[in-house]
Amino acid sequence: MKIAFLVNEFPVLSETFILNQITGLLDLGHEIGIFAQSHPGQVLTHPEVEKYRLPDITHYPPRMPRNKILCLFLALFLIIIYLPRYPIPMMRFIWMFIQRRKDLSLGRLYLLIEFLKERFDIIHCHYGYIGLIGAFIKKQGVKVKVGTVFHGYDISQYLAHHGPDVYGELFQGGDVFLPISDFWGNKLIKLGCDPQKIIVHHMGLDLEKFIYLARSRLPTDAIKLLTIGRLCEKKGQEYTIRATAKLITKYPRIELTIAGDGPLKNDLLGLVRQLQIEKYVTFTGPINQDEIIALYNKAHLFILPSVTAPNGDQEGIPVVLMEAQASGIPVVATRHTGIPEVVLDGQSGFLVPERDVDALAEKIGYLIEHPEIWPRMGRNGREHVEKHFAITLLNQRLVEIYQDLLKKE
Repeated sequence: MKIAFLVNEFPVLSETFILNQITGLLDLGHEIGIFAQSHPGQVLTHPEVEKYRLPDITHYPPRMPRNKILCLFLALFLIIIYLPRYPIPMMRFIWMFIQRRKDLSLGRLYLLIEFLKERFDIIHCHYGYIGLIGAFIKKQGVKVKVGTVFHGYDISQYLAHHGPDVYGELFQGGDVFLPISDFWGNKLIKLGCDPQKIIVHHMGLDLEKFIYLARSRLPTDAIKLLTIGRLCEKKGQEYTIRATAKLITKYPRIELTIAGDGPLKNDLLGLVRQLQIEKYVTFTGPINQDEIIALYNKAHLFILPSVTAPNGDQEGIPVVLMEAQASGIPVVATRHTGIPEVVLDGQSGFLVPERDVDALAEKIGYLIEHPEIWPRMGRNGREHVEKHFAITLLNQRLVEIYQDLLKKE
């Protein structure tokens, strides 16, 4: 198959789940094109980006003029140039312009022309708002199937901002919808999506990269806590810091590592200073996957107290919870959206209510007091990830989904 990945930014350090799908489908022999709305501008990338020569198959829109009149003239120029070759799509675009569709842009016209020039079997869209672009391309007459992955932000904060009907045209024109959890699948149904078009499809990870290590600790060892994620409100790093501060009075040998970067970095640094626990907490800044794996191999416990942000933003299923459990680390997380589908409460870790610092500290403290249960929890976590979140199995399943979809033509 020839599959176009339609994404917001690429490559993004925090979106290993997209990278794993791309490289996995390439390994399975499929032809891939990556169409990103923009480049994130970061220098650090995961090694696979260069190993698979992904920049060579990644397309970005040209820089758009800021002047609206110039944009209009460029759009008219492109329409005139391509009208003889693609009359129906260009006429449809003109008609939508006459109707003053707010979602029209010069960027969408460029993207439409790209898909008219290079034919794909599938447009695989990551995030619902990107799926809207895929549905737009199909509506202009491009013969392609459109699949949309729903993650978290796109079905929480994005909905809160744009309203519950924002995906109406996508539900009508899209061919298959791939929420990453049962939780989000049920929400899609409530929003009016056809249940027959919904297939829950987890994000996954390459288990060969994550070596299972049974966790243990000598009484003289420091207690190494780890959290990984973008430094933003929904990841709950504030609560990890506050819980650590409570625990330090009883366990002064705690070491907390916070890996990642994001808009709340200065606020979190300030909180650490305010709580006077600077010598116990390390911020790594942005790191790639090899560095992340090294952190997993050293950690005793993994913490991720995800929350619903005030703006409505929510998690999907954080891949770091899969990675930590694949590495054999007991985890403490929250009962938040699809997280109970990956963390087995009481078996591979513990789940606590959102924003409950006391409950979070209590469960971390319990694990510190009972290191004898770490190996059992670690094995349970590894087995659960192997069964439900192995990227090789998930990518094979994704291929089957799209092959079945193409047979329905």
